Amino acid sequence: MKKRRVVITGLGVFSGSGTNVPAFTDALLNGVSGIGPLDLFDVAPFPSRIGCQVKNYEPRNYFDKTTARKLSRADQFAVIAAGEALTDSGISGSYSAYEMGVSMGAGAAGMFQAEQWLKSRLAGQNASPDLLRGILPDTTTTVLAKTFGLAGYQGSVTTACSSSATAIGWGADLIATGQQKAVLVGGSDTLSLLTFAGFNSLKVIDTEPCSPFSLGRQGISLGEGAACLVLEDEDEARARGAKIYGEILGYAIAGEAWHMTAPEPSGVTAARVMREALLSAGLETGQVGWVNAHGTGTPLNDVVESNAMKLVFGNHAADVPLVSTKAMTGHCLGAAGAIEALATVIALNQRIIPQTLNFRGSDPECDLDYCHEGQRPTDCRIAISNSFAFGGNITSLVLAL
Repeated sequence: MKKRRVVITGLGVFSGSGTNVPAFTDALLNGVSGIGPLDLFDVAPFPSRIGCQVKNYEPRNYFDKTTARKLSRADQFAVIAAGEALTDSGISGSYSAYEMGVSMGAGAAGMFQAEQWLKSRLAGQNASPDLLRGILPDTTTTVLAKTFGLAGYQGSVTTACSSSATAIGWGADLIATGQQKAVLVGGSDTLSLLTFAGFNSLKVIDTEPCSPFSLGRQGISLGEGAACLVLEDEDEARARGAKIYGEILGYAIAGEAWHMTAPEPSGVTAARVMREALLSAGLETGQVGWVNAHGTGTPLNDVVESNAMKLVFGNHAADVPLVSTKAMTGHCLGAAGAIEALATVIALNQRIIPQTLNFRGSDPECDLDYCHEGQRPTDCRIAISNSFAFGGNITSLVLAL
């Protein structure tokens, strides 16, 4: 079977680092982080009290009262980002409802609203069942399909922090194999007390804004948001005169099953997935301009990803910048892969390699080029976006301008 080429024709984002693509792009270009004090719930009991929250969010600015009541925070974010991406693509009316699918990654889903329901019930108060509508992680995909009239394939991926990166790859497969002409892909996840308390209990959250690949880094900064991309068959997109932002050249996934939370320390499996992603794209390592790292800022993860780079690129590893945008967006868990893929596509179009923010000093175990000194111009047209999740779920996307 001849595989069809898969292009990106629409972008949308709603996050603590920008509630639309222009604002997000501005933050990326100017190295502005959205990480700061949290007020979504009480963080006083925890060592860390910061994160990348969508501040001053008012659902009624985007939804009528009935719709806002029925959608979780995660579903609302997804609808906003998807609406921007679909409008940006100009795809309306180009395909039948059955020719367009939805593939989304999810994490805690509607946990924030579910916690509100539980708190009320424990206090002996009535609580609306609507607060539980979004508790299942596949709800977001269903909501998007219903909201935008997409009747093709519907899929939800829940592989922790690699969920939405895998959802993008799966959406590309649906087009490459001719099962769909277009697919709305991405992910949405929001802050909740459960996830914030959980990561604090694991002692992997930094009390200061995260500093990937820096000396003295202590862990992640959590974030929230949604990002969506519209993928299309290249021939179909060109026939309708769509603007093309880039292409999904290939991807690879794996479950290394080393440990429930820790990555395999040598980086062998991570390196294998990056190599297989390049193989699926038909590329050599020398064609890769830079890598958008998983780059959480934990002491172990950053070393493992640096080791994987050396295994993939060998003596030239120091010539391929490894950058982390999580110091700007926070770690958005189920939405992280999509937000970082979107950041990669934007950076490729802007012809820059983004900066890794919050440099604290050089770590001898992280001895590659991390763009700590600032963003830089580039002519490269190909980048890898990595997502390394709990449970050994690894995804690498190969994106091209």
